Amino acid sequence: MFRRLVPAAYRPVLRNRVFRRLLTGFGVSYLGDGISFVAVAWLAISLAPEDTAGLWVGGAVAAYTLPGVVGALVFGRRLRRLPARRLLLADNVLRGVVLGLVPIAWLTGLLSLPLYVALLAVSSLLHAWGSAGKYTLLAELLPEQDRLAANTLVTTLNFAATIAGPALAGVLVTWIDPALVLGLDALTYVFLAVVVVRLRLPEAPSAAAPVDGSGARGGFALLRSHPELLGLLALTWFFNLLYGPVEVALPLHVTEDLHAPGTLLGAYWMLFGIGAVLGGLAVGALRRLPLWPVTVAIVILWGLALWPFGLGASTLVTVAAFTLGGLVYGPFIALSVTLMQEKSPPRHLAAMLAARSAALLTASPIGTALGGPLTAAWGPRATLGASGLATVALGVIACLLLLWRRTTRAEPGRLPAPLREHG
Repeated sequence: MFRRLVPAAYRPVLRNRVFRRLLTGFGVSYLGDGISFVAVAWLAISLAPEDTAGLWVGGAVAAYTLPGVVGALVFGRRLRRLPARRLLLADNVLRGVVLGLVPIAWLTGLLSLPLYVALLAVSSLLHAWGSAGKYTLLAELLPEQDRLAANTLVTTLNFAATIAGPALAGVLVTWIDPALVLGLDALTYVFLAVVVVRLRLPEAPSAAAPVDGSGARGGFALLRSHPELLGLLALTWFFNLLYGPVEVALPLHVTEDLHAPGTLLGAYWMLFGIGAVLGGLAVGALRRLPLWPVTVAIVILWGLALWPFGLGASTLVTVAAFTLGGLVYGPFIALSVTLMQEKSPPRHLAAMLAARSAALLTASPIGTALGGPLTAAWGPRATLGASGLATVALGVIACLLLLWRRTTRAEPGRLPAPLREHG
C-alpha cells in the first residue's frame, strides 16, 4: 500500500539501499543546519556586550558561511582530484570536530568571542567541497534518469529542516546554553560522517588524473570553458542575490508596515517552507522535464510572487503569494544541480560543483547586505516589490538568451568556434 502512494519517479531511487542510508544521514545533518541557524547567532548574543552585539552576530554568521569560498580557492589544487566520498567525509569531520570544541571551550571557561568566531570560520572552510562531494556522489551512485528525483529528495529534506530545525533550536536555547546546542549540531555532522564511512560507496572516476592535463585547472576555469554551465551559474548567482533583500525587508514589512507580531513573520516563513517542500516533491516526481525552461520559469514566477508586496496588497494576499512563491521556489536547487550533473564532464564534476558552491556562498550575503540600505531608502514594501521586479527581468533575460542559444544551435555556422566546441 505504501509503495503505491510513492510516485513512480521516486521508487527506483528509494529502492537503492545506499541512497536510503545516505538520505538518513543528510536528514540528520540538515536538522543540525537548521538548529545552527538559531544557535550560532544566539550564542554570539549571549557572549557579546550589549552595545556591540549586532556586530558580533553579523561576524559570527559571516564566519559560519563565507570561509567556504576561501576553502574552495585555496584547497582546490589538493582536493579537486579526491573522490566525492572523501570530500563529503572531510567536510563533515571538520565541522563535527571543530564545532564540538565550542561546548568544550564553554565548559572550561575558555570560550571568548574571538575564539568562537575563529572556530566557526575553521568549521566552514570545506563547506563548498562538502556540497560538491554530496552531489557528485549522487551523480556517481544513480543513473541519469534518477538524478532529478534524488536531488529533489535531498533538497526537500533541507527545506523541511529549515522548518523543524529553528523551531527545535528555539526550544533548546530556552533550556540549555546555546554552546551546548551547537554541540548537538556537531553531533549531527559526526553522524553523517559515520554513515559515509560505513557504506561501500563508489569511488569517483575523477580521482585519477586526466590524461589531457586539464585537471590542473580550477573549477572556475572549467566553468568558463563550458558557456552553458557558466550561464547557469550566473542565473543562479543573481537569483540568490535578488533573494537576499527579502530576508531583510520581510521582517521589517511585518513590524513597520503591518505593525504585526512576530508570529506573522513565522507564518510567512513556515508556509514558504511547506510550499517549497510540496513544490519540490511534485516536480521531482516528473521523470521527463525540460530542465532549462522550467528553471527559467521558476525565476520568473518567484519574482511575480513578490509583486503583491510592492503593490500594497492585503496581508491575506501576500501570505498566499509567499506560499505560492515557496511552491515554485522549492524545485530550483534540485533542477539547477541536475543540470550541472548532466552537462559537466564526469571527471571534473566535483571541481565544477565546488566552484559553483563557492560562488553561491557570496550571493545571498551580498544581497542581504544590500537589503539593509535599500529598505532604509525605499521602505520594506518597495524593496520587496523591487526585488520581484528585478527577478522577473532576470528571468526574461535568461529566457531570451535561451531562445537565442537554441536558434544558434540550429544554425551552427553562426556560432563562434569556442561555442561550437564546448556547446
